[in-house]
Amino acid sequence: MPRVPAPPTIADAERSLERLFRLTVNRAVHHRQTAAIGVDVTRAGYAILRSLADSGDMPMGQLARRCSMDPAAANRQVRVLEDAELVERVTDPDDARLAVARLTAKGRRTHDRIVGLRVEQMTDVLGDWSQQDCRELVRLVDQLVADLRSTPIRTDTLTAKEQP
Repeated sequence: MPRVPAPPTIADAERSLERLFRLTVNRAVHHRQTAAIGVDVTRAGYAILRSLADSGDMPMGQLARRCSMDPAAANRQVRVLEDAELVERVTDPDDARLAVARLTAKGRRTHDRIVGLRVEQMTDVLGDWSQQDCRELVRLVDQLVADLRSTPIRTDTLTAKEQP
């Protein structure tokens, strides 16, 4: 069955989102942000700090899922953050078999400084936008994230010849 091309508006949205995703995962941009406040936290490390700051102490498996990371990768990141004294692992009070990650005071301060810098930058970027446009941006991005998480990637539209 031949592939049906995406309507132009969807193809345009995909192209715009690709540019946004490339910018947001750009290591040089992230490094400039963290260097500006004198910290050395990777993007993956920041995802862990952000998740713990937003949701509190979390078992390692749950933290990996929340950060969309492989459990082994999440463990490596937490180990790096532990070495920097930003995160600590404690035993789950309800199940001694489980390790729980928690922010340290230094981790909270580091998180807050990174968020402060990002909010400052977004204020510069979105400062001329109306409140309504900002709310609409948040609504649409939240909707997109939810839809991306809930929609499986379709491989059935690729022919055997096109598959890698």
